[in-house]
Amino acid sequence: MSSVLMVNPSLVPGSHDLFMCGNDESAKATVSDIVKSFGWISIIDLGDITAARALEGILPIWVRLMMKFQSPNFNFKIMK
Repeated sequence: MSSVLMVNPSLVPGSHDLFMCGNDESAKATVSDIVKSFGWISIIDLGDITAARALEGILPIWVRLMMKFQSPNFNFKIMK
């Protein structure tokens, strides 16, 4: 997601997800509190820092979608 969307999730209507990972549970709790204060509801903790590589892999599709939509105001929603 763009930094603008990160601090204002209401730019994209409806429910969408924020992904996070890291080795420090206290730091993740702090980050979770911060993003909740921005308005995030669906925060998906993907575990330890090894998940960062998978999250970095989202960038190529994100860039292609931004070019397609001509806007960074979109995000992903995981449905199960």
